[in-house]
Amino acid sequence: MNRVDDAPTLAPKVFRFFDVDEFRNAIRGLNFEFTPFVRRISAEQIILSLPGCDVNLTRAFPRVVDAQLVENCTAIGFTMDDLDVPVRFNGTRRTRPVIVIGSGGAAYTTIEEVQREIASVVFRPEVTDRGWPQAALCFKIFETTAAGLDRLRGVVREVLAAASEPVDASEVPLKAAAMKETLLGAVDAIFQNMGPARWAVRPHDERSFKVFQDIRALLSDDLSQPIYSDEIARKLGLSVRTMHDVVRRYRGMSLHRYLRLRRLWLVRQRLLAGADSVKAVALAFGFWHLGDFSRSYRDQFGETPSQTLERGQRT
Repeated sequence: MNRVDDAPTLAPKVFRFFDVDEFRNAIRGLNFEFTPFVRRISAEQIILSLPGCDVNLTRAFPRVVDAQLVENCTAIGFTMDDLDVPVRFNGTRRTRPVIVIGSGGAAYTTIEEVQREIASVVFRPEVTDRGWPQAALCFKIFETTAAGLDRLRGVVREVLAAASEPVDASEVPLKAAAMKETLLGAVDAIFQNMGPARWAVRPHDERSFKVFQDIRALLSDDLSQPIYSDEIARKLGLSVRTMHDVVRRYRGMSLHRYLRLRRLWLVRQRLLAGADSVKAVALAFGFWHLGDFSRSYRDQFGETPSQTLERGQRT
């Protein structure tokens, strides 16, 4: 990771990553977990911290993301690019211009199939007096116009550019407060003329999202144990079919394919931390067929488990 951190107080901080193993999320107020789809990355996070407001611009990489806001803040998110490949957000893929909002501990899940540029603005304390939609359990997604989204994108770019300009120390508080007010006004404008879209009913389905979160929590308890669909469904009071349908909706893949991908990533993290042996770690995460495990690992990460372990032990 290379960090550029020598700008004036108001200037954004820039974090660059060229190795998926070193990537970390730098956004304050967001508990973040990811599973990558690629071996190598070129990612960047630009973070501008203003009083009561953070502006974040991320050039991301193909991955699964699960995230949750901390309490007492509101977050707005949107893409900064116009690719034809949509993000799967809370189980729904749309190519139309959209904006998402969450507040007070809200969670979301996304699948980003290609490299994307994504912006978020996190306000503290929680915004409750401007007529914005409330979304406390899961983030909600709203359709906007292309022109409206472009205006919001433009404000973010202008704020980041202006924050990088030299400024006297005495002017920093005034400039920062004015930037925050401009951002609030830009979000106001998005929501003032936005009507409900019929397609948005599905990603706003809090009951289904809660079921998915329950499944994810149960599966995360111990990924080293065998996964039996009927046992998981019984614990959650679901039918096996319902459980598989929910996982496919929010993950875009089968339950077992996702678990295998997730286990491989956790094995890699353990190896890089300097484990005792490849065999011990593989077995700890449920890979009993070591030949099949080694092939899958090499296909996913471009190196053998032994090479990863050797690198982890060196560092």
